[in-house]
Amino acid sequence: MSTSVSRSSRRTQQWRDTAIPRRPLLWLAAALLFTLPAMFGNLASWVPFLFLLALAMKFWMEPRGYRLRSTILKLILATVTVGAIFLSYATLKGIEPAVSFLAVLVLIKILEAHTAREFQAIVMMAWVLCLCGFLLSQDLAIALCLFVAFALLIAALIQFHRGSSPGPFWIPLATTLKLLAQAGPLVVLLFLLFPRINIGFLLRIGDPHLAKTGFSDRLSPGGIAALANSTNIAFRAEFPDRRTGPPGPMYWRGLVMWYCEGMEWRAPYSTRSISDSSRRYPASDKAIRQRITIAPHGARWMFALDRPFGVPSGTMLARGNYLYSVQPIRKARRYEVLSSAEPIGRELDANERREALQLPASISPAVRELAASFAAHDSEPRATVTRALQFFRTQGFRYSLSPGEYNKNDLEEFLLHRRTGFCGHYAASFATLMRVAGIPARVVIGYLGGEYNDLGGFFLVRQADTHAWCEVWIPENGWTRIDPTTAVAPDRASEDLSSFLAGHVASGEMATGQSSFVTQLVRLALVNQIKSLWEAINYQWDTRVMGFDADVQDVLLTSLGLTNRGSLPLIMQVVIVIAAVLVIYAGWMQLRTRPRADRIQALYERFCQKLTRIGVSRDPWEGPSDFATRAAQSLPNQSERVRQIAETYIALRYGPGPAAIGLDKFAKEVNAFTTHR
Repeated sequence: MSTSVSRSSRRTQQWRDTAIPRRPLLWLAAALLFTLPAMFGNLASWVPFLFLLALAMKFWMEPRGYRLRSTILKLILATVTVGAIFLSYATLKGIEPAVSFLAVLVLIKILEAHTAREFQAIVMMAWVLCLCGFLLSQDLAIALCLFVAFALLIAALIQFHRGSSPGPFWIPLATTLKLLAQAGPLVVLLFLLFPRINIGFLLRIGDPHLAKTGFSDRLSPGGIAALANSTNIAFRAEFPDRRTGPPGPMYWRGLVMWYCEGMEWRAPYSTRSISDSSRRYPASDKAIRQRITIAPHGARWMFALDRPFGVPSGTMLARGNYLYSVQPIRKARRYEVLSSAEPIGRELDANERREALQLPASISPAVRELAASFAAHDSEPRATVTRALQFFRTQGFRYSLSPGEYNKNDLEEFLLHRRTGFCGHYAASFATLMRVAGIPARVVIGYLGGEYNDLGGFFLVRQADTHAWCEVWIPENGWTRIDPTTAVAPDRASEDLSSFLAGHVASGEMATGQSSFVTQLVRLALVNQIKSLWEAINYQWDTRVMGFDADVQDVLLTSLGLTNRGSLPLIMQVVIVIAAVLVIYAGWMQLRTRPRADRIQALYERFCQKLTRIGVSRDPWEGPSDFATRAAQSLPNQSERVRQIAETYIALRYGPGPAAIGLDKFAKEVNAFTTHR
C-alpha cells in the first residue's frame, strides 16, 4: 500500500515544480496585458484572445505547481498555430504572421515557465513583443500602452530579483521610474542626433493592407459606403495663410478614373504625368496653400484641394490633375501644395476625348433613351447636365448607406427602379449617363469636408469622408466638377460625413446601430473637447515624432550650428556627446556619495588615533568589531562607549544607507570620546 502511494506521489511530483513568486508574476501579467491593444485590430482576432486565455491558465496553474511539460504537446500546439496563422493570413510572410507566431511562442513559454531563467526569458521575449507591437501601429495610444508594458517588465524583473523581501508593492515601480528617468536624456539625444535614413521614425515591416485605408483605384458599387463608419485617419490639413479653410465645400482630389464599366469605374493601370507646357497656372491671389500630413497607406496617391497645380518634391501631377507620389507612401508624409480656386482651363486632345467618351459593351435601351432625353431639346452640354441633375433631384432618389447589392451592369436597375444609393452609385451612374449623351466625363474619388480642430488649427479627414464625384467637359470652362450626390442630399457638401449622418439620425431620416445613450454621449461638449485635445496631441505626435526624418534632422542640426557632413562624423559627434553626458553623470554620482563615505571613515580614523595615543593601536588586518572588543578589554571604564562607537560605525559604513541624523550622532560620539584611561 505504501509503495503504491509513493509511486502516485512521484507521478504527481513529475507534473509539479517550483512556483514563480506571485508578485513578479503579477507585474509580468500586467505588462503583457498592455501589449494587447497593439494586437487588437492588427492581428487575427483569435491571437489576443488566446493570449488572454494563456495568462488566465497560468494563474490557475502556478499556485498548484502545474506547468506545460510535454515536448510533444508543445510541438503540436506550435504546429496547429502555424496552420491557423496560415489560414488567417494566407501567408507566413510579413509582420502580422510573424508577430502572431511570436505571441503564441510567448504564451507557450508562459505555460511552461517555472525557473528564474525561464522567467527572464519571458521578459526578454515580451520586450521583443513590445517592439513588434510598435511596428504594427505607431498610433500614440498604442505607443503609450507599449511604453507602460516596457516599464512594467522592468518592474517585474526588479521584483523577481528582490525575492520575497517585504515592502510595499510599488517599490519596484519607483525603482523602474528612477532608471527610466536616468536613461531619458540619452534616449532624447539619440533620437535627435543619431543619423537616420530618409524613411522617418515610422517603420512598418511588410506591405500594409490597402483595405484598411479605404481608398482604391477601382470604384465598385457600395465600396465607399462600407467606409461610412471608419474612424481611421486619412490625412490632416492646415491652411497656413488663413485660420480656417476656404469658403465653400472642400473637395480633396485623390484619383481620376477614366475607364467605364457601367456602375464600376477604374483608373488607368499606368500613370502619366502632365507636361509643363500644357499647364496653365492661375494668378497668385487665386491660389490656396495647404500643408498636409498624410497617413501611410502603402500606395502612391496623395491628396490636395481640388485643382492642385503646385507639385511637392517627389511628386508628379498626373493626367487628370491629381498628385501621384514617385515612391509608395509608407510613412507619415508632410508636404505643401497649391490649389486653384477656379477651374484650370486646358484643351481636350483627341486621345483624352476618346477615353472620356468610352462606354461599356452593354448599355440597355432604357438607359440610352434616358440619356437622349436630357439632350432632346438643347444639345448644349451645360443644359444637358442641368436636366440630368434635375432628374436625380425630382425622381425620388434616396441617399442611403445600405442600398443593397448592385452589380456593374445594374445601371438600369439603379436609375429606373431602386433609385437608392451612396455617393459612388451617383457618381458612376451620372458619369456614364453623360458619356451616353455624348459629353466627355470622368469620375474623381477623394474626400469631402473634414472635421475642424480648434485646438490644433487643422482639419481632420477620416476614411469615412471618402467621396466620389464627376467631372464633365464644358468647352468654355474645361473640366467642371459636378457632384450628383448634392442633388439628392444637398447638406452633404457642406458637412463632413459624420456631422451629416448625425443630423439625419437626429431628424429620424436615417437609422444608426448605436444606442441612444451613446449618441447623446458623443454630442456632449466635454466629450467633444476631450476628443479635440486628444486629436491635437496625436497630430503633434505624428508630425514631431513620427515625421522626424533625415530632412527634419538636417534642419535641426543646421539650427544648432552642426553641419551634417555624413553619417560617420555625425555618429562620432553623438558618441562624444553621450560619453560626455555619462562622464558628467558618473562624476555627479561620485560627488554625491563620496563625501558621506569619507566623513564616516575620517571620523572612525580619528577615533582610532585617540585610542592609539593611550596605547591601543589597531592592526591593519583587524576589523572594527574585533578591534572594539580588544579596546574594550584594555579600557574597562569606557568599554561601553567603545562598543557603541564601533557599532554605530559598522551600521553607517556597511548599512543600506546612512541617515544624516545617524551621521551627526556618530560625529558627536567620536568628538566626545576622551583619551584618559
